[in-house]
Amino acid sequence: MNMINKPVPEFKTMAFHNNGYVEVSNEDFKGKWSVVIFMPAAFTYNCPTEVEDSADNYSTFKNMGAEVYIVTTDTHHAHKMWHQTSEAVGKAEFPLVGDKGHDMAKGFGVYIDDPEDEDYGLALRGTFIVNPDGIIKTSEIHSNELARDVDETIRKLKAAQYTRAHPNEVCPAKWKEGDKTLEPSFDLTGKI
Repeated sequence: MNMINKPVPEFKTMAFHNNGYVEVSNEDFKGKWSVVIFMPAAFTYNCPTEVEDSADNYSTFKNMGAEVYIVTTDTHHAHKMWHQTSEAVGKAEFPLVGDKGHDMAKGFGVYIDDPEDEDYGLALRGTFIVNPDGIIKTSEIHSNELARDVDETIRKLKAAQYTRAHPNEVCPAKWKEGDKTLEPSFDLTGKI
């Protein structure tokens, strides 16, 4: 299912954030950049490493005007306990979103719906960057044994922000902030 340049699917759920419970919906993704990071489940072995990586880079995301949302198919109650019992997850200052109804996982195309799969009912690892209009600009989905590197997510967020501010330019392979971009044109075709 292609999600690129489509609106965030509608959803409404609860999250653990700032030592309390808050409601989170697709409307929260409007007006700012959002990074949505799906993980299989709380209280696992690989997921806390990704939460910690996101937490260690949270100030970078905030300085870029972006909010981070960690999502699993657990409840917000489980996320409260996960935050309180895991040193790595305890670093999280962003919402830990419970998707117990699987609406988000299904809407973003990361829900594991094969009853033969040992992770049936959980989410694949998926990362989505959403622009301030609530439109999905990047989508990365992969198998659960592969944890991610937030540095690459930050690079993609910078590229998405750059191209939004410069709509006649594109970011070439391995583009990093400050690198040269390209201006697509008829004359450029076949010249690279």
